[in-house]
Amino acid sequence: MILTVTPNPSLDRTYEVPALDRGEVLRATAERMDPGGKGVNVSRAVAAAGRATIAVLPLGGAPGALVAELLAEQGIEVVPVPVAGATRSNIALAEPDGTLTKINAPGPELTAAESEALLSTIRERIHATARGSDASGADASGTAAEPSGQPDQSGQPDQSDQSDQSEPSAPTWIACCGSLPRGVAPEWYAELVARAHRAGARIALDTSGPSLLAALRERPDVVKPNAEELAEAVGRPLTTVGDAVKAAEELRTYGAGSVLASLGADGQLLVSAAGTYFGSATVATVRSNVGAGDASLAGFLAAGGEGPAALASAVAHGAAAVQLPGSVMPSPGDLDLSAVTVTADVPLDRPLTEPAP
Repeated sequence: MILTVTPNPSLDRTYEVPALDRGEVLRATAERMDPGGKGVNVSRAVAAAGRATIAVLPLGGAPGALVAELLAEQGIEVVPVPVAGATRSNIALAEPDGTLTKINAPGPELTAAESEALLSTIRERIHATARGSDASGADASGTAAEPSGQPDQSGQPDQSDQSDQSEPSAPTWIACCGSLPRGVAPEWYAELVARAHRAGARIALDTSGPSLLAALRERPDVVKPNAEELAEAVGRPLTTVGDAVKAAEELRTYGAGSVLASLGADGQLLVSAAGTYFGSATVATVRSNVGAGDASLAGFLAAGGEGPAALASAVAHGAAAVQLPGSVMPSPGDLDLSAVTVTADVPLDRPLTEPAP
């Protein structure tokens, strides 16, 4: 099970338009409304794959209630932390060539009490699910039940020992994603990583700027920057895949366990103690890149969160996401692992299609 944390969630409205002409009346050809925020999108992608996920997020006002309703409709368990301010609403304009123009609202300003309530809720949820996992694995005498492997009354083999048939209640990963709301200090993520590690949880962190740098000292297990965020973190431009590799290695010296770096159309990098891998995929048509990085992180964590197989899953999820409208998350039927290539022979000299300044 993957628990996600989204400190600044949103209600996302995506409009597909023939062209973006300033000062003109634009008529949309299609529209969508989705619950948004990076952690929310990770939960949506995990749920689309039929796996268990819990979304912890601060919600307020009518937009917050609608976010919770939309998530519940997708089979996601929502743990809301009530806040006084209204959840933000974002707008995205998608053009036929894949160009996306986004307007992101700032969102509510959290009080110190609301910020602490969010941290406390996450900690309580980790402990609650861990207790539930312990209880579900024991019989009435308190002894863990052994899978029988024998046919049940329907004549089918007992599948209780198959990991793809049921998820443990305790989270295998906690994905902490997105920008911090106003009123919350950059060190908030660092405190969250520290508390989660004390509770025995593994942390994947997808944020940027001072929040990322502050959290690295607590040694998150995985960080997931894009090329621009990676360049910002190391303070220099990235023009080649090799530049991105060096920057990811530098983040590991700062405290990151592994670095999963999205390089846009060029592919993704995984840099860890076990080695460095480069993954890419063939994409026929880019329809919208909203949430593609979040889908990648979901695919990576769902596949174990380490090694080339997890990178292949990340690339497949990201490639599928960009071919879907709005921020729709891919389901297993959308994935095409045959279009994915993962190699340890990283093309260090390859120029990035979009260099990071």
